[in-house]
Amino acid sequence: METTREGPSRPGGSTGRAPLVLVAGATGYIGGRLVPVLLGAGYRVRCLVRDPRRLRDQPWADRVEAVRGDVTRPDTLAGPCEGVDVLYYLVHALGTGADFEETDRRAALAVGRAAKTAGVGRIVYLGGLAPRQVAERDLSPHLRSRAEVGRILLNSGVPTAQLRAAVIIGSGSASFEMLRYLTERLPVMVTPSWVATRIQPVAVRDVLRCLLAAARLPPDVNRGFDIGGPDVLTYRQMMMRYAAVARLPRRLILPVPALTPGLSSLWVGLVTPVPASIARPLVESLRHEVICRENDFARYAPAPPEGPIGFNEAVRLALKRVRDTDVATRWSSASLPGAPSDPLPSDPDWSGGTLYEDRREAHIEAPARELWRVVEGIGGENGWYSFPLAWSLRGLLDRLAGGVGLRRGRRDPHALRLGDSLDFWRVEEIERGHVLRLRAEMRLPGRAWLELTVTPDGPSRSTYRQRALFRPHGLAGHAYWWSVSPFHAIVFGGMARNITRRALREAARPGVE
Repeated sequence: METTREGPSRPGGSTGRAPLVLVAGATGYIGGRLVPVLLGAGYRVRCLVRDPRRLRDQPWADRVEAVRGDVTRPDTLAGPCEGVDVLYYLVHALGTGADFEETDRRAALAVGRAAKTAGVGRIVYLGGLAPRQVAERDLSPHLRSRAEVGRILLNSGVPTAQLRAAVIIGSGSASFEMLRYLTERLPVMVTPSWVATRIQPVAVRDVLRCLLAAARLPPDVNRGFDIGGPDVLTYRQMMMRYAAVARLPRRLILPVPALTPGLSSLWVGLVTPVPASIARPLVESLRHEVICRENDFARYAPAPPEGPIGFNEAVRLALKRVRDTDVATRWSSASLPGAPSDPLPSDPDWSGGTLYEDRREAHIEAPARELWRVVEGIGGENGWYSFPLAWSLRGLLDRLAGGVGLRRGRRDPHALRLGDSLDFWRVEEIERGHVLRLRAEMRLPGRAWLELTVTPDGPSRSTYRQRALFRPHGLAGHAYWWSVSPFHAIVFGGMARNITRRALREAARPGVE
């Protein structure tokens, strides 16, 4: 059947109301960028999140409806799916461990059933580009799971558009961060054989353009589409081109066929901010050649007159975002699957067992605003104001254990928002000017939090309070706390002293009232 670019009327258009879109994965890398695109196109947007507070500090938070739900819990999906015209499924369990394929399978089945029951008009799913002439059973677990999720949604009884992309190039994407750090930090690289694999990367802007267009597909379209950029490159060529765009000296790349995906992921995990748990499935996917087999989606979403964004331009745009500290979302925007998510136990009501605490307090002759500026700027390139070697060693040990380590850094060097990753912490609560609470996502035999509080004591005085809390799990947790407690005076005591000293210096600068 012949179709126009826009397809038929938008779902729900005959009612006179803007179509309602449900985004599952709005706190993730793609979802966090898609929401403002949808709003700009005139859609009503509902976001499915496990904790609606996570959207509180997003610049578009007051323009969306945040609903609580979990794709792995079918009983939480009926309400969020009610009245929805288009459901974007942007969730995956990458990095959860050996059973992530089963988690993805259960979630896709639950969402498909809920969408069918609620009468959702269309599902749009962003999956992975599968290689030619490779049976699904022989794919990497990551690509195999993406393909299975697509098949489940296509068979759900709801018209589904499965968009399949390979490496996505954009500021903050895991693939871009991996490419960026490997190229920038290693002028001479001993690399695995997958650097010779051909890949068809795609700019994140083109991915968002295609996702938006997928909402307007005709109702009889129920199939997958390959989407990619105009360039087909080996990973080696991508590194060389990145170096040229970033004006780095030419890199020397020496392939070593014996470097297995497992060893490669450990190597990537040590060199880049991407932890081995995320790097391994990405690396395993690079063993396969991933090139678009068709360009059928152009029938429904023609490229702009200048064409899709090429690799060099995508890198240039991404680097500009990084240098301008204008990175909207990062690969770590979503809570790491399987990472600790327990909220801080409330002090008065806490009766769930031992809660260890290290408390520090200081009164200083500096305005609260100057003290808060230092507190909100903690971590990343600014460091933790305390014994850098100890923090670096703890980060390295966490990386070796498969954790995230310190290299995630910050999304923005000055401002934090609820849900941001911050090295091996995540912002659990932020009350600007007063409280910053971080939840640990490092590998620990328990749960840990770090809370920094600023209280004004007048126009030029303030109080700084700092609490490190640890809820142990089992005997190992108790042993861990007591083994590190002798160093708390150096680590946490030093942090409190250095933060307040920095605030005093900032307050004493000329021009600061």
